[in-house]
Amino acid sequence: MLKEFKEFINRGNVMDLAVAVIIGGAFGAIVNSLINDIIMPLIGVILGGVDFTALALEFGDATILYGNFIQAIVNFLVIAFSVFLIVRAYNIAQNQEETDEEEVTEPEPAAEVKLLAEIRDLLKAQS
Repeated sequence: MLKEFKEFINRGNVMDLAVAVIIGGAFGAIVNSLINDIIMPLIGVILGGVDFTALALEFGDATILYGNFIQAIVNFLVIAFSVFLIVRAYNIAQNQEETDEEEVTEPEPAAEVKLLAEIRDLLKAQS
C-alpha cells in the first residue's frame, strides 16, 4: 500500500494539481480583493451608496443575508470572467505559436525542383 501511495504521489498529474490549487488560492485572494476593494465600492456608488453585504431581511429570529448572496454572485462572475480571459489569452498564444511553427517548418525546395521550375518557366516563355 505504501508503494502504491508513493507511485500515486510521484505522478506528474498530482504535482500539477497541487501547483494549480496553490496558484488558484493565491489568484482567489487577488480576485476577492479586486471585488471587495474596487468593484463593489464602485457599484455601491453607482447604486447610491448601497453596501450589498449589509442587505438583509429579518423574519422573527431568522436573518436572511441576501446581500452576501449578491456578493457571492458578483464574485463568481468576476472570477469566471477572469478565468475566461486567461484561457482566451492562452489559446491565442497557442494558435500563434502553432502558426509560427508552420511557417518555420516549411522546407526550402530542393535544387532539382528549383531547376525544373526554371526549365518550366523558360519553356512557357518560349511558347
